Amino acid sequence: MIRCIIIEDQPPAQRVLKKYISDIGNMELGGAFADALQAMEFLKTSDIDLIFLDIHLPKISGIDFLKMLSKKPHVILTTAFPDYALESYEYDVTDYLLKPFSFERFVQAVSKVKITSSEKLKNLKPIKVSSTSDVIFIKSGYELIKIDVSDIRFIHSDADYTEVFTTEKKHLSQEPLRFWEETLDNRLFIRIHKSYILNISKIEKIIGNQVRLDDHKNLPIGRAYKERFMQQVLN
Repeated sequence: MIRCIIIEDQPPAQRVLKKYISDIGNMELGGAFADALQAMEFLKTSDIDLIFLDIHLPKISGIDFLKMLSKKPHVILTTAFPDYALESYEYDVTDYLLKPFSFERFVQAVSKVKITSSEKLKNLKPIKVSSTSDVIFIKSGYELIKIDVSDIRFIHSDADYTEVFTTEKKHLSQEPLRFWEETLDNRLFIRIHKSYILNISKIEKIIGNQVRLDDHKNLPIGRAYKERFMQQVLN
């Protein structure tokens, strides 16, 4: 869990950040402050991992606030003005978000938080975006890639990572196969082999100990998984 705060004096911008933070699911918002002095008081008694910091603030600017911090958590600057980008990186900020920014750009910035971000962000669960469609963000290197769950054809385990095959391309993920088995809907996705999880809706036919997908690719069915697989397909 990434514990964060917002320092932003514009209510609409605060609302956007709060919504994005809640949508990610593994972030905890410790507070939202309209100026840096309020945030300083909070930081005296609370530990956080990340600050979303506006540059143009009343009383003390975001840049001056950065200069005053003795113990710096990760900082993602948010501003409507691009002029400060180069200066901000002198203070070792994690990223610089230019308003208005999309949810995908927000996720990309958060993925750069490296406190144990490889541990914290890899636990992202599927994010509901509408009543009819699920998406999931998978960690690939330092990026989070959005994938429509319904587009996943199968997932293949390869040593220390997994390959997520979608309708259009293959994505490498740092997650083990067990993560996918526990995360994806088991009414639609099933383990058919020690190295494969399959989207049942992509099956064209079953031939002996192989499954043929609707793109004519064959996948093996492991003996230990066949009985459960057949029961689920036939019921």
